[in-house]
Amino acid sequence: MAAHKKATRKTARKSPRKSVRKSAAQSTSTARRTRGARKTPSKRWSQRVTKESDALDLEHGVFKQASAKKIAASLKASAEHSTRRKSGAYRSALSMLTFYINRAGRTLPKAERSRLERAKVELKHQFGRD
Repeated sequence: MAAHKKATRKTARKSPRKSVRKSAAQSTSTARRTRGARKTPSKRWSQRVTKESDALDLEHGVFKQASAKKIAASLKASAEHSTRRKSGAYRSALSMLTFYINRAGRTLPKAERSRLERAKVELKHQFGRD
């Protein structure tokens, strides 16, 4: 089957490309098809979740703060003041921190990742869950 695909590709490359003008009837049918197409969702849905989450109203730049203690304190304050969260304050704060770490993936620098992992431990201490 792979040999068949190669042969097809070679033939496609050898054939000259011709520019063909679409008639008025063809262009309208194409326009009709594209009108019904759905809008694609934004590519940065995770950024929207971080900003507009129902769980917490986060302080701007909370994950960029210098120390793990400050990050944990900010998340704790946000979680405790939130009236829209669906679970406990500790669980909401920890899930938002984990969400941020997971969505950053490989692009998160090691120093920042270790600071955020320390913030998890600090969050645990601040909520008294040792």
